[in-house]
Amino acid sequence: MVPVEGALLKLECLQPTGSFKVRGFFAAALAMPEERLRRGLITVSAGNAAQACAYVAKDLGVPCRVVMIDTAPPPKVEGVKRWGAIPIPKPREEVFQWMAAEGWNKEPEAFIHPFAEPEVMAGHGGLALELLEDVPDLARVLVPVGGGGLVGGIASAIKGVRPEVEVIGVQSDGYALWTRSLEAGGPVAIKPDTIADGTAAPFDPRMFELLKECVDRWLTVPEPRLRTAIPELAAAAKVVAEGAGALTFAALEQLEPGPRTVAVVSGGNIDPRLLADLLS
Repeated sequence: MVPVEGALLKLECLQPTGSFKVRGFFAAALAMPEERLRRGLITVSAGNAAQACAYVAKDLGVPCRVVMIDTAPPPKVEGVKRWGAIPIPKPREEVFQWMAAEGWNKEPEAFIHPFAEPEVMAGHGGLALELLEDVPDLARVLVPVGGGGLVGGIASAIKGVRPEVEVIGVQSDGYALWTRSLEAGGPVAIKPDTIADGTAAPFDPRMFELLKECVDRWLTVPEPRLRTAIPELAAAAKVVAEGAGALTFAALEQLEPGPRTVAVVSGGNIDPRLLADLLS
């Protein structure tokens, strides 16, 4: 972890694939029966889960394919290929249709859901256990939220050990899916308009009650603020974060100072062209 004014940063951007997703994918793959695992792995992703699945498959010696949104940043697509997996690009709406129809049931590989599988969330919960051990006076933790797997895993682990710790979910106003869904009492139709592409996951009803129960409050970061947060984070902490990863740092200014706070920097797989644009 790295200190900045008002918080500690939990640098999941330094994981082997550049994001927290390897935690959950290792947990899910290792929980599979050997016969199922040997069929290979398949997932669906905007990028970070895709790379995690590819990395885990390579490490375990099994094949991997990934259904990806065709606008995924090039570094994320290149990462999938680097670890020997095959990306299957599809337009965003086709990807969501494939997910809604559970298209993986027609494929030979074993499917790992990118965020809604209990084993995946349990793997992410390991991050929370590390925080509780490393920061004894932890009072609150900020977590970027896309599909909800990261915050679901972190919050479940923290609330099971120290329920007084506040869990804060953070989203961009360019894709405030969960704040709007929780206000509406169910799914809402939103098109993403954010550089936090890692948070642009679809609504999944399995996550609704969990997030409603275990996330104490929500913060929404204006998209212009998110764009300034990435170069600020690079200057203040020497940390390169992608849009989703910088959300919690950007949200710190909305908090009252005082309680021991950790902000999870979930990933660092930013398109170099976007980074150069933001730095300039």
